[in-house]
Amino acid sequence: MNKGWEQHKLGGVAKIIGGGTPNTKIPAYWNGTINWYTPVEIGKKIYINESQRKITLDGLKHSSAKLLPKNSVLFTSRAGIGKMAILGEEATTNQGFQSIIPIAKELDSYFLFSLSNQLKYYGETHGAGSTFTEISGKELAKFKLILPKLNEQKIISKLIMMMDKLISLQQRKLNQLKRLKRAMLQQLFVDKNCKQPILRFKNFNDNWEERKLSDIANYRNGKAHEQYIDMNGIYTVVNSKFISTNGKVKKFSNKPIELLKKGEIAFVLSDVPNGKALAKAYLIDSDNRYSLNQRIAGITPSSDINSYFLYILMNRNRYFLKFDDGVGQTNLSKKDIEEFKENYPLFDEQQKIANLFSKIQILITLQQNKLTQLTTLKKYLLQKLFI
Repeated sequence: MNKGWEQHKLGGVAKIIGGGTPNTKIPAYWNGTINWYTPVEIGKKIYINESQRKITLDGLKHSSAKLLPKNSVLFTSRAGIGKMAILGEEATTNQGFQSIIPIAKELDSYFLFSLSNQLKYYGETHGAGSTFTEISGKELAKFKLILPKLNEQKIISKLIMMMDKLISLQQRKLNQLKRLKRAMLQQLFVDKNCKQPILRFKNFNDNWEERKLSDIANYRNGKAHEQYIDMNGIYTVVNSKFISTNGKVKKFSNKPIELLKKGEIAFVLSDVPNGKALAKAYLIDSDNRYSLNQRIAGITPSSDINSYFLYILMNRNRYFLKFDDGVGQTNLSKKDIEEFKENYPLFDEQQKIANLFSKIQILITLQQNKLTQLTTLKKYLLQKLFI
């Protein structure tokens, strides 16, 4: 324990108050001026100032909802325990909360918010209930936290707040780049209802031509590797999660394997346990030696098709989703893939478009790295300071 820091129970340094819902059948209780939050509104922002629905003074008086002061910390107590936010304005909540009102001379709101991971874990492990897990105010009050004096709390809070602002700024920049990419995908590619893209580079006027994948690329299936995986092998096995963690494979003369080379596309043919990787394309952009397993197709574009352009097309197109019934495992066939139709411009225009999206993706990756570094730094600071 840091010198001068003392252990407290949450109930000793804060009041914990539940919420309530006015009778929804009485119009006079609703559409007033008092903020009234539900758990679905919590989690995206640290400070919140305005709720989706509001109640009237009569609604407040005739329900178990309580008016919480500014800087109260909201804590969701059921069905998603542990989401937190700080009130920027006074408000009420429904019964899905155990809200925490810090005692002014004992506990800083932002300091408490910085303990969100600990509070969430405590809520999840100390909750009870047969229908759904819920933590009571009485149980939450037993949460133990180690606190320095208030002035030191405020110094720590200020530092963490600066980190949170930097993280939020970098997240906004990342979101802007992703929105730019989505907008450019809509503007620079041909959709079903038009023969030409909305936006084109200067001096490109030729019509785009619809072509099947079988006409513009070579398709091949991978092989099962289960019987000859070798941790000391020379080819990394590519599976439906893209890069396998179960070793490498040697090239046996009696069991030929399909290899991927730089500029080729690995395409996922079947569901993985989380169901999200089906029909995902990966562009091989290194000279590492990759071997396909049976859930991956290798696609080699012909000389008049830009690899990155085809990679973008295959990832943005919803054609493949029609094969997914949402029930059993989906397995795409060679025919399913080769029948894939899209519109293609001439090679030079493909290359222009591919280069643009390659640069945008580099910016997105760099921004994501900045965000990851800041998040890691914050985690390190929290561990070293008091968690």
